[in-house]
Amino acid sequence: MKRKAVVAGATGLVGRELVRLLLKEPAYTEVILIVRRSTGLTHSKLQEKILHFDELEKTELDLAGADVFCALGTTIKKAGTQEAFRQVDYVYPLTLGRMTKEQGAKQFLIISSMGANALSRMFYSRVKGEVEEALGELGLPALHIFRPSLLLGDREEFRLGERFGGALSSKLLPLFSGPLRKYRPIEATAVARAMCLTAQGDCSGVHVYESDEIAQKSGREKA
Repeated sequence: MKRKAVVAGATGLVGRELVRLLLKEPAYTEVILIVRRSTGLTHSKLQEKILHFDELEKTELDLAGADVFCALGTTIKKAGTQEAFRQVDYVYPLTLGRMTKEQGAKQFLIISSMGANALSRMFYSRVKGEVEEALGELGLPALHIFRPSLLLGDREEFRLGERFGGALSSKLLPLFSGPLRKYRPIEATAVARAMCLTAQGDCSGVHVYESDEIAQKSGREKA
């Protein structure tokens, strides 16, 4: 059965890995990337839609029957302001979610964050929780929300806090067991693999996966 994937956020840490997996996966015969700049990738089943995400709703996209992956995300430091951060982490994903519903896509899979909560006092976690709730209210055929812990991998930009946190967490890894397992740092490749495998499961409804569940789904960790 031929499948079509649409990926927003293809140049990010998880997005890059996701695209790599989708291009290798025989089940997917068409992979469409929604990007602000070209990835430089070439592949027989790859297409790029280069646009500014403010113009997303005005762009012609064929999402019918597609698996739509949203790996959009930034930091307040990179965005510059809370308003700009909210635009990337709330407005753009919700816009894509609406288009997914309206155009008859098969499912929507999004990377959120551990601790996402619309009632959180932390701005970052609150925005993540708000977009989760807003997407849940759209009535999508299938919504899969992935909440990874600290992401490990080679980013294009240097983030001192994450680099330090990753090094420290790796040394303390034996302590992240039992109820603390979901706080273990997780490789971006594992998140991407879990998303790819989950999409092919064709499970309807709303599903939320915490970081330890993501690791299990990816096959990188035993239950």
